[in-house]
Amino acid sequence: MKHNFAVFIFVLMLSSCASKKDIWYLQDSGENSTTQINYENTSIQPNDILKIDVETLVPEAAIPYNKGGGIQQINIQILQLQGYLVSNEGTIDFPGLGILSLFNLTINEAEQKIKDELVNGGHLNNPRVSVRLVNAKVTILGEVKDPGTYNFTEQNITLLQALGLAGDLTINGKRDDIILTRDVDGTKTITHIDLTTTEFMKSEFFFIKPNDTIIVNQNKPKVTSSGYVGNISALIGVISILLSTTVILTR
Repeated sequence: MKHNFAVFIFVLMLSSCASKKDIWYLQDSGENSTTQINYENTSIQPNDILKIDVETLVPEAAIPYNKGGGIQQINIQILQLQGYLVSNEGTIDFPGLGILSLFNLTINEAEQKIKDELVNGGHLNNPRVSVRLVNAKVTILGEVKDPGTYNFTEQNITLLQALGLAGDLTINGKRDDIILTRDVDGTKTITHIDLTTTEFMKSEFFFIKPNDTIIVNQNKPKVTSSGYVGNISALIGVISILLSTTVILTR
């Protein structure tokens, strides 16, 4: 009986252990040491908040086209409050130009459009226009150290960088099936990503887009231990008591 008990405990421990194939990232990195990166320019969507700065050789001439004193403001919350909120129709109300449609334009395209409108409308000569998204955020849920919603100001942030904001996956995170949800032109898409290979680096999901949601589910050993076994220490204690009782009664 003791032998059977020892075998049971051994099998139980094996079933709740994760192998290196479950927890190592980019396991084929030796085979794919070089990957071409295609940087993406974020396209403007409804509810985006844009910080738009206009500069000219004569600073005073650009004052009517700037909010909050131009580029001097550095507090991100102030930038959001003073920024341009993109409407559900993808438009903003810009000083001197009125309603401008920026929907689905990239940041660079929006800069060029505003510059053209200022020049062609006779407002400014050779202005420099800078557009920046100031409310980009990603939500990370599940088996990570610090789940939550994180703001970022970079134009490009990778999936791995986003997970780093949440403190990385826990040892119980399922690395070969990361779920990412994304809104594209009013349609929500769901994709599954395997972080144990480098293949995702070649896909459109290598870079995070604003309002993406990343979900990290529990891996199989964690599900097994929590779903069937529960607290292993408590189970072993109960079995030990039963075994001791059986031995005493059968003597």
